[in-house]
This record gives sequence, structure tokens and C-alpha cells, in this order.
Amino acid sequence: MKNLLLLLFVVFAGWKLFTPTSVELGPGIKVTQAPLQTTLSGEHAFAYDDYQITRLASIDMKAKVLSKTSYSLGRESDLSPVDLALGWQSMSDESVLEQIDISQSNRWYYWRVKQFPIPRRDIETQSANMHMVPANDLVEDMLGLVKQGQIIEITGALIRVDGSNNWHWQSSLSREDTGNHACEIVYVESFTIIE
Repeated sequence: MKNLLLLLFVVFAGWKLFTPTSVELGPGIKVTQAPLQTTLSGEHAFAYDDYQITRLASIDMKAKVLSKTSYSLGRESDLSPVDLALGWQSMSDESVLEQIDISQSNRWYYWRVKQFPIPRRDIETQSANMHMVPANDLVEDMLGLVKQGQIIEITGALIRVDGSNNWHWQSSLSREDTGNHACEIVYVESFTIIE
């Protein structure tokens, strides 16, 4: 039994060591359209574990994964174990992205440039940090598998989450905003890795 566990550990460690964490698709715009969003009228609330989720808008998007970070601490991680920084239009072009330093930390998405390869406003409006709330186990598994550089498709909703002690967490409803409260909180009902 001990030998079997050791063998499984070695196989897993080798897999982690030699499996690439990112994918390169080459230069050129890979996603031509910005996310499609439709505001919902009326109440669209439902229970989710110990929280209440309210759908604010439906969202359908195709995007390039610019960065991925997993979280396990904090109330938000009960709902959203993964944040994805996503890009579309010029921010899905690797010839642009190779000139931008992208990172994530503490539920924020950061970028830096030495010289702007595209206008600053294009970087701000053609990319976003999105907190992913999986609707089911399959979506959660897919979020675990996705890699930086891949093209994905998501169908779901931008949401507000309410919890005990007057705690709430609300999605931005615009791709035009920046800074605090500009992240999207996405209830992900369908998640597909395209390439």
C-alpha cells in the first residue's frame, strides 16, 4: 500500500511538473466580439448553499484566458474558487499580450506596460477580471482544467450575492469601468474550452 501511494505521488508530481500551465495560439485576434450582456427585469433570486444569488444580467462570452488564480480563503472563495482575467478583441492577440505584463492577486487583475502596444482604454475595456461561481460540479471541474492562453466560451449570469450579517458581493454590469468594484461576478452555467 505504501509503495502504491508513493507511485501515485511520483506520477502526479511528474504530471504537474511536465504539463504546461499555459497555451500559445500565436499572433492575431482570436476573439472578435465583446461579451454579450442582457439586463434582466424583475427578481431572479435563488438559494446557493448559505447564500442568496440574484441574477442581474445574462452574459454570453467567448474570451482568451489571460491569467488564472485559485482561491481557498475568505468568504468569496466559498462561492468563487477561481478568478479568470479574460480578454477579447485586441486583448486576445498574443502579439499584443506579449508586450503586457499581466498578474492577479487578492481578487484583483493587474497589468503593466513599458510602452503601450494598443491604446490604454482598449486594454481597460477589452479585458476584465471575473470571479467565477460554478453552477455545478462539471463547470467547477472545467475551471480547474482551463489554462492561461486558451479560448473559452461561457454562458451564465452576472450576479449579486447576499449572505448573513448583511454581507453582499455585487458584480459590475459594465466592461467600461476600472478599479474597485469593476470586476464581474459570473454565475457560470456552461463552460467550454474551445482551444
